[in-house]
Amino acid sequence: MSTDLVGARWFKSTRSGAGKDCVEVAFLDSGRVGVRDSKNPGGPALLFGPGDWDSFTARVASDQF
Repeated sequence: MSTDLVGARWFKSTRSGAGKDCVEVAFLDSGRVGVRDSKNPGGPALLFGPGDWDSFTARVASDQF
């Protein structure tokens, strides 16, 4: 399945500061979440389904990685 990322609105955490070595996230119309490297905005992006994104962020928040 293909997801068009052309109109995606990418953002990074406010905790990132002025650095350029960050991860950017976009919440997509399809309910998916895109994640990409801010140093390479034209490069590949990871796509998470809504449930997968919720599981991932919950595990990060609880220090399971």
